[in-house]
Amino acid sequence: MGYYVVVSEQGPGWHPGRSMREQEGWGAHATFMNALADERLVLLGGPLKGAAHHRALLVTQAPSEPALRDRLAQDPWMVSGVLRVVSVEPWELLLGELEAPAPELPGGTRPPV
Repeated sequence: MGYYVVVSEQGPGWHPGRSMREQEGWGAHATFMNALADERLVLLGGPLKGAAHHRALLVTQAPSEPALRDRLAQDPWMVSGVLRVVSVEPWELLLGELEAPAPELPGGTRPPV
């Protein structure tokens, strides 16, 4: 297993006048991303602030880059063109740890996307 950093950005299906959560298929995308986090394929992720257009960063752990790309291609937003992958880079973790489970909220739930 290796670590990879993925950058995605809005694709041709992105509606510029809408926020991230107002984009078509938000619920399906959020469910998919939460599943990837539960699988520990996505370790950290979220939108990059201050960009001229929507961009997001994921820190992932996968057996290979092709396996990671195949899994990300199943994201409903990738399928519909709301998002597109800009880059997938192998990453060497030198500081800190990513093995800790996601923090739980009261009632045993994870923070929402």
